[in-house]
Amino acid sequence: MRLFKLGRIVLAVALCSLPINVAADSIPTGERAHGSAVIEPAYDDSTGQVIYLLTPLRLAPLGPNNPINNVNPRAVAPLYLILYPPGTPGTFNCMGAAPGNCPDHAGAVAGLATSLFPGVYGSNPAAVPGHDHLVGVARTGGDFNVPWRVYLEFFTSKDAVTHITTLAQLQAAWGSGGIATFQSGMGLDTGITFVCAVVSKSSYVAGAPL
Repeated sequence: MRLFKLGRIVLAVALCSLPINVAADSIPTGERAHGSAVIEPAYDDSTGQVIYLLTPLRLAPLGPNNPINNVNPRAVAPLYLILYPPGTPGTFNCMGAAPGNCPDHAGAVAGLATSLFPGVYGSNPAAVPGHDHLVGVARTGGDFNVPWRVYLEFFTSKDAVTHITTLAQLQAAWGSGGIATFQSGMGLDTGITFVCAVVSKSSYVAGAPL
């Protein structure tokens, strides 16, 4: 699918580099630059707690000829990107898509959502309110590896929409059919791999909004 291939190219610009207005008790959202790296908020998929992922700019994106794309799949952990349909309330790791506070990839993933599931996401990518990221963290028993492979998670109906912040919730949505599954048995495998590290909130707050 030509649109899907285009989406993968745009996504690879900086999917793991995610702008913010951080208040002490607000939910963080968007990308921040920190030196020669970018930091994004995500959810620890074991606990549902907010964490922060740092990606060195020199290592993102990882192109098809990068050796890391040839590593054993067991050494790569999934990063689940969950897209929410128009009308879904809440604050997400990335808000908006036109361009939103993650302008390097939000429009691309929103475009895929409206192309593949127009009955749920509509026909206007700019109306997609945002998306979240779920990853495993070693200290809480999650599936953690430095390389992350990105899977896109699409709701199959508006009735199925719920805020998903843990892997258990996502697996339940796969099982019920509320989130679409593909050949992987999970979401849509983008084939994109990144190198990320979990860092502190203070590192994120110290960064400059992109």
